[in-house]
Amino acid sequence: MTGSLLFQAIIFLAGAIICVSIAKRFGLSSVIGYLLAGVLIGPYVLGFIGNEGEDILHFAEFGVVMMLFLIGLEIEPKNFWNMRKTIIGMGGIQVGGTMLFSYFLFTLLGLEWKVALVISMAVALSSTAIAMQTIKEKGLMKTTFGTSSFSILLFQDIIVIFMLGFIPLLANTDGSTSTENHGNTNSLLEQLPLGFQTLAILLSVILIIVAGKFLIVPMLRKVAKTEVRELLIAAAFLIVFGISFLMEFVGISPALGAFLGGVVLSNSEFKHELESTLEPFKNLLLGLFFMAVGASINFIVIANNPLKIGGLLIAIILIKALVLFITGQIFKLKLDQKLLLTFSLAQIGEFAFVLLSFASGLHILEQDQMDMMLVITALSMSITPIISIINERFILPKIGTKESIKRPMDHIAKSQKIILVGFGHFGSTIGRFLRSHGVEATILDHDSNRVDFLRKMGFEVYYGDATRLDLLESAGIAEAKIVICATNKISVSKAIGKIIKDKYPHVEFMIRTKNRYDAYELLNLGNEHVYRESLETSLTLAKDVLSKMGYRKYTLSKQVKNFIKYDEDSLRRLSSEAKDEENYIFKARIELAQQEKFLNEDLKRGIVEYDKHWDSEFIRKSLKKVQKK
Repeated sequence: MTGSLLFQAIIFLAGAIICVSIAKRFGLSSVIGYLLAGVLIGPYVLGFIGNEGEDILHFAEFGVVMMLFLIGLEIEPKNFWNMRKTIIGMGGIQVGGTMLFSYFLFTLLGLEWKVALVISMAVALSSTAIAMQTIKEKGLMKTTFGTSSFSILLFQDIIVIFMLGFIPLLANTDGSTSTENHGNTNSLLEQLPLGFQTLAILLSVILIIVAGKFLIVPMLRKVAKTEVRELLIAAAFLIVFGISFLMEFVGISPALGAFLGGVVLSNSEFKHELESTLEPFKNLLLGLFFMAVGASINFIVIANNPLKIGGLLIAIILIKALVLFITGQIFKLKLDQKLLLTFSLAQIGEFAFVLLSFASGLHILEQDQMDMMLVITALSMSITPIISIINERFILPKIGTKESIKRPMDHIAKSQKIILVGFGHFGSTIGRFLRSHGVEATILDHDSNRVDFLRKMGFEVYYGDATRLDLLESAGIAEAKIVICATNKISVSKAIGKIIKDKYPHVEFMIRTKNRYDAYELLNLGNEHVYRESLETSLTLAKDVLSKMGYRKYTLSKQVKNFIKYDEDSLRRLSSEAKDEENYIFKARIELAQQEKFLNEDLKRGIVEYDKHWDSEFIRKSLKKVQKK
């Protein structure tokens, strides 16, 4: 019973729901929850599933396959060419530097040069799954750290193709190894003579590129003509399954094949449809992969060699961290961005499982070397989220604050009556509009690269964490009249709001929010001035639509103002009901009906119906009539 697929699915899903919920409850990354669930349900703790983690990793690898297919879809050749210096530069330095230092480490430990080279290749790779999941969770994809991480990971995903092609050249060329493998594998690659294996890998890559252009895209066009949605979903899965099967049959990583397939289809008209179809499945399967990593940690191997494994784990993380920090230094990243990059990519990645297994099949690695490196790989992936938390909560605040105080102190002395926190797209619009009316603001932002860029454009922007009381005091909050929080992070808004409420109640606090639910939370904390970022933009679009349908612009402008008034009043009335879903839905429906009724009555009563002020079309028509007379 416990070996059935249905039972394993129940255990996986139940473990994910329980452990991820606990992790998020304590403010931790979902990756930690998945890894913890894997450790608990794996063969060495509760023993629900898995034979020493091997079947689990095989089952869950499809999450990585799906993720790399979607990453490939995002890489258009034009964008890749624009990023070539960052991808090749940062990625090349990171991979080359890590391989060099790791090779010296393993040769000093007495390993044969071939073994040391293969292990150094595996060590040079970071986890795309963990890094990208964490970056997207924290909304850091568009920061300097996010783009730098993506460039390095993309280079690694490409260079692994050449690593897989190079490893067969290191294998022993005697016939015994080759014939021994023939009887025990279905892999086409291992049935070929060693000299042809590299050629077979390159031909497989070319086959995927050709098939993508002349087979997959025409197939998708025929499927799209049927206008059957579920058929397109089936086609998307067929593409991923088919490419994965082909690569597995040849003897190459299915994830690598999926990545190449995504790149081939990135310029097709079906790119966005494939992304939207596969994205929900990718997230769930990635979670299962993280659980598989946790379940594959072999505690027996750790118990037999605790000091050796612990020492190698620390040495590898330190080597990768050093190389990443140097890479950031060469490309002139600011200190906070370098630290984020260093701690986020210092683990060994999922492709290490592929390289190590491939090398073991070619008898380059011995079984004990293989077992030890698999454990170190899984451990390095497991502790990465914990290292990142230490960096974000204990290291960055101290170092970031020192930098922020040191940099702006000379300028913050010229404090203004307005403090603007966050100078992205939303905040910069506010700042520019205020400045055009002769009103200056003291601007704070947490992205040091953005700060330097905006200073070059003439804005007085200061780097720092605005949730810290000492920085706000340096910025002149004691003399300020208004603090504007223009970030999209509610945690920042709540922290600043608490400081103002406790220490500076005379200061008015005006807050940007992403949606109604964030607005409810802030209103319930006693904040009065809450502004939803999409409200007026969506109403402007609706106003323009009605204008094109024949409604007069002045009438529409008055109605937009009425709509905002009614909706803001409703927002405040509903905020106290937001946590009681049943009651909230009941009252929200009443509020919606009431708003529509009020707006209709405004028109029927003629409040705006006959108003012709600044209606340019009406004025033009009137002038023409006068001229004719």
